[in-house]
Amino acid sequence: MAKSRRNGMLGVGGQRNNLSRRALRGGRPQGSGNGSDPAAEKRELLQRMRERNERRAASESDTGSEE
Repeated sequence: MAKSRRNGMLGVGGQRNNLSRRALRGGRPQGSGNGSDPAAEKRELLQRMRERNERRAASESDTGSEE
């Protein structure tokens, strides 16, 4: 005779998702619309670096003229 599964809650709880390695390690999920544009991020980074270099050059020229 086959064993009965009277009290076994088989199939309760839904299915598990297949997760990528990146998602398992806490990364953002990959998708077509996650909002990150690598080219835009690079432009922002370069702009911040230029502004910082301009401020440093301006402060060096100010301190250099006082001496």
